[in-house]
Amino acid sequence: MRTIILGVGNQILGDDGVGIHIANELKKKINNPNITIDDAITGGMNLLDLLLGYDKAIIVDAVKTNEGENGEVKRIPLGAFSTMHSCNPHDVSLIEAIEMAKKMGEDRIPKEIIIIGVLMKEIPCEFGEKLSKEIAAAVPKAVDMTLKEIKKDLKISS
Repeated sequence: MRTIILGVGNQILGDDGVGIHIANELKKKINNPNITIDDAITGGMNLLDLLLGYDKAIIVDAVKTNEGENGEVKRIPLGAFSTMHSCNPHDVSLIEAIEMAKKMGEDRIPKEIIIIGVLMKEIPCEFGEKLSKEIAAAVPKAVDMTLKEIKKDLKISS
């Protein structure tokens, strides 16, 4: 099974870069030729392009929500996920991109797409490479949750 783990965010915008911080930590823990760990500063169609050809995709990202606490880590159903990471203001959400691709006959979409979200009341757009204390504390939790997602399918070397 080929799996991709994508850390989504912008590392120079503080807490928005949490997905990339998580991906970087996962790179230290996973050594498996069937797992690709990458990062992305994009959303919608561009994000979908990165997922094509994999059997399973795990997306780790900051998720703006009014429910939950800052820094809480949750497994989010794909249907409830929305990312604001897009270079194009005319782009669509990842869910819309997947639906369009299916209608067009695209058959390389991962069968399983999992979202590991770090909840935030507000996703700051201030320049800075460091995470706030609350969000930095969520990184190990998100790493553990991601490892649990792939351990059932693949052998992990620690």
